[in-house]
Amino acid sequence: MKRGELIGWAAAAVVLAGLPQLLSLFQTVQLTVFVIFAMLALSLDFLWGIAGILSFGQAALFGVGGYVYGIVGIALGTTPFGLIAGMLGPAVVAALIGYVAFYGRVGSMYLAVVTLTLTLILYQVMGSTADPKYAIGDARLGGYNGMTNIPSLSLAGRGGPPLGPVEYFYVVGGLLFLALIFCVTLSRASFGRILQGIRENESRMELLGYDVRWRKLLAFVISAALAGLAGALFASWGNFINPEVFSLPQAAVVVIWVLVGGRGTLWGAILGTVVVQYLTSLVGEVGAIYTTIVLGSMLVAIVLLFRRGLAPALMDGVVRVVRRRSGGVAAGR
Repeated sequence: MKRGELIGWAAAAVVLAGLPQLLSLFQTVQLTVFVIFAMLALSLDFLWGIAGILSFGQAALFGVGGYVYGIVGIALGTTPFGLIAGMLGPAVVAALIGYVAFYGRVGSMYLAVVTLTLTLILYQVMGSTADPKYAIGDARLGGYNGMTNIPSLSLAGRGGPPLGPVEYFYVVGGLLFLALIFCVTLSRASFGRILQGIRENESRMELLGYDVRWRKLLAFVISAALAGLAGALFASWGNFINPEVFSLPQAAVVVIWVLVGGRGTLWGAILGTVVVQYLTSLVGEVGAIYTTIVLGSMLVAIVLLFRRGLAPALMDGVVRVVRRRSGGVAAGR
């Protein structure tokens, strides 16, 4: 890892640690959910940006993780185990779907349709669970009203005090930081380089002797686990989850986050999420009559002006500034 990159990681850690000291309590709570959504976007960028597999099912896996966390948290009262279960549940779902899709040689576009269909099916199914008989232990699914009384995250064991807003932000931010490091490291390893080769030309990678099927399956499972972790953190943050997480707008907005930030950059997915969610919040606060139109126009403008995304545009700008300063110093000598 280069020196400049190490400085960037250190600066990001310092900024993350200092944000709660600069923001109000409300802003900290709001930023926490932005960070949770950023983890969801990161999961898609790893799958789509690195492996070239477009999935409209990240929102579904996010929702599965949230529901599993709620069920485990209510049943056992052990929220750290709920986080683990929230990762394992979507990973198992992704393993089943991925095995059928990748070993069945389902095309990329068909996989996107399959994952979108799964999302809509879960939306309908979970919306039909309002009757009290639809319960797993003490956890009532609640239909469109959602699952309530989901316990907040506690690191003190069963029945321990829940984390406060600032503490929870540090936990969520730390997990996102670790997830980003994991994804970047994996993308630079042999496994990640092969995934990028599959993204560029799958047939050529097969001709070179690589079994692309299990690598795509593993990438899908890793992505699902990250999405499930985000869903579990979201359920813990709001003590509530409902079928809206399986809705079509939620499935589409995850793709938008990645496109705005810059597909394949990984950290760009985080930037895109924060920018889009901040604009959404800002437009909502000013009370625009046509909120969706105003926000949509902004996003279209961003995509047209920065076709590769905000992250590559930002990096290009930094490189140009550094080169100009280096050229000026050289000329002065």
